[in-house]
Parts: sequence; structure tokens; C-alpha cells
Amino acid sequence: MKPTTANIRRVSVWEKIYIIHDRSLLSEINEWLFSPATLSEHSLIQKTTTGRKPAYVFHYAGKDFVLRHFWRGGLVGRIVDDTYLWLGLSRARPVREWQLLSALSRQGLPVPQPAALRIVRRGLSYRADLITVYLPDTHTLADCLTRGSLAPEAWRKIGAAIARLHRSGACHADLNARNILLQDGTGQIYVIDWDRGQLRKPQPGWQQNNLSRLRRSLDKLAANLAPFHYQPDQFDHLLAGYRAAI
Repeated sequence: MKPTTANIRRVSVWEKIYIIHDRSLLSEINEWLFSPATLSEHSLIQKTTTGRKPAYVFHYAGKDFVLRHFWRGGLVGRIVDDTYLWLGLSRARPVREWQLLSALSRQGLPVPQPAALRIVRRGLSYRADLITVYLPDTHTLADCLTRGSLAPEAWRKIGAAIARLHRSGACHADLNARNILLQDGTGQIYVIDWDRGQLRKPQPGWQQNNLSRLRRSLDKLAANLAPFHYQPDQFDHLLAGYRAAI
């Protein structure tokens, strides 16, 4: 097990703050690390990532990290921005993502390492933030395809990375072109945003659903973005890499 520390602070009768952190990555944890405004005041933010909601890359204690707030998605997200129903700490979605990322990163699988987690509980609801180790020189698959086409070998590497995760039983809840990162220079592939992900028994059913979801996301982006350098037959190279590694 990684050396982790859990802190609980009662703010009031109705409010508690839970903080979990990995001491091997952050020997000490300050609550202001979860505040983009305070990080900015300390001139620690290196950049802000683009996407549906921003994430913040910051430098602290000699390392680079990413701060991400948990936002609701889908139809629920149109009504409720970032609050979740409190059902206990062990059932909180951020804690489950922390546990999954910890398990996968210990196996050397291509996911971000979790460094710290904060949950702010108020009554029957909570909000949360997650800090992970920054993956340098990476770009989403979607962004890469807006700049140019990928070589067949790059597609095969993506398929092989997904296969490694599937062999371990890692089921991604929303595998799409914005949750796959390609690293400059190394060609390393990472899969991010494991909210609602699960460890399952490796089976063709959910594995195929993951791949189909990724294909649909690429088709949708190709239909709505210009330029977007993707042709449906390129997915065959991804599948070839996947089958060779699975």
C-alpha cells in the first residue's frame, strides 16, 4: 500500500472536511492547495487546461500537479453543478476514483498518480477536488487530431494501452478522445478521468462497450470539428494494437 494519510476537520455541526494524501508525493498537505485562487496568489499555477471545465497545473514542493474539481455531467449536470449526495466516505465517488487510480498506478498502468483528495461535506451533500501528478508534454487525442493525422503506429499504441488496462479489469466509464493523452517524445499513452470507473472481471462485453464508446466519440468529433484529421478506417489500426496486446 502507498503511505497515505487521512485528515478530518469539523468546521461546524453541519460541515466536515476530509483530506486524503499520499505522503510519498506530498509530505505535507495544505488545504489552500485545493483553491485555484490561492494557488494563483502564490504564483504557483503553470497553466490552465482547456475542456468542459478547467483544471489547473501547478508547481509545489519541487513537483508539478494537476488540480481538478469534481463537476456533475450529463442531464443531472444541467441542474446541479458540483454537489453529490452524501452516502458515507467509502461510497463517495472521489474516494472510489482515488482507490482505483492508486491500484492501477501501483501496477504501473498508464494512469495519473493520485496525490491528494479533499471532500467538503455539508449536511447531506458534498463537493470534492482531486490532485494528481502532472503528466508533462501531453496532449489529448482530440487535440492531436485537430493538428494533424496520426501514424498507424500511434493508433496501435493507443490500442495497446487500452488493452493493458482492460487486462487488469479497469473499466473506464467514459472512454473518449478527450480522456486519452499522447506524450511528446516518448509516445507514451495515458488514460485520464476515471470518475465512476471500476475494476471488473475482464470480459468481452464491457471491453467492447469501451471501444465502441471511443469510436463514437471520434466519429462525433469528425462530424463537428474542422479540421479534424480522422478517418474511420484508422480505428482499425487501434484495434490491431488492442488485439495484439489483449
